[in-house]
Amino acid sequence: MESPVKEIIIADTQFLIVRSLSELILEEMHLTVGQVVNTRFELELAIVNMTPSLLIIDINHFDFEGMPDLRKTLSLNRSMPVLVLTNSLTKNELTGLNSIGIKNILFKSATEEELVTGVKLALQGKKYHGQEVMDIMMESAESKRSVHENTSLTGSEIDVVKLIAEGMTTKEIASRKHVSFHTIITHRKNIFRKLKVNNASELVMYAIRAGIIDTIEYQI
Repeated sequence: MESPVKEIIIADTQFLIVRSLSELILEEMHLTVGQVVNTRFELELAIVNMTPSLLIIDINHFDFEGMPDLRKTLSLNRSMPVLVLTNSLTKNELTGLNSIGIKNILFKSATEEELVTGVKLALQGKKYHGQEVMDIMMESAESKRSVHENTSLTGSEIDVVKLIAEGMTTKEIASRKHVSFHTIITHRKNIFRKLKVNNASELVMYAIRAGIIDTIEYQI
């Protein structure tokens, strides 16, 4: 019995990228590009009407209002692997993509070997990040370590900062951490003193700039 044809959707508006990517997929990987889409509407139709083996997408070329919109579109076919191929990516976008289960991310400056590897591993359901993406992850991790060392926040205080950023009250934080209300009050005072901030909003903005939390983690 012949193996089913692996059809790939390419979601991108850059002609040269689409053309070269299609040729590489066909000639080097012997796979089929089932459809090329240029709008979110076309993408959602393709996901519903096809049985795609893989979606290759540049999220910056589509009208997604943040990660919730992207999640909603991808929920039309939860088993479909996704490879994000983009020109630019921030730390917050990377965190957001990981949070909705996208495990394969490459820059468009990736080598042919990286791209071929990324596509093959995505089709196998395995995780793959290109070197430039790994560099962003390492930079973010080093930044967070540096901030934690420089501010001398304890592990418990960092937890409290994150819970404040989620919008929780002192009472709710105490309940979550199974400690007394007065213990959290003490943590708050120590955090504000160490970071030289005056209120929760200033604390959250400091924590974002310093890399203690990401923007998707908080609500003011």
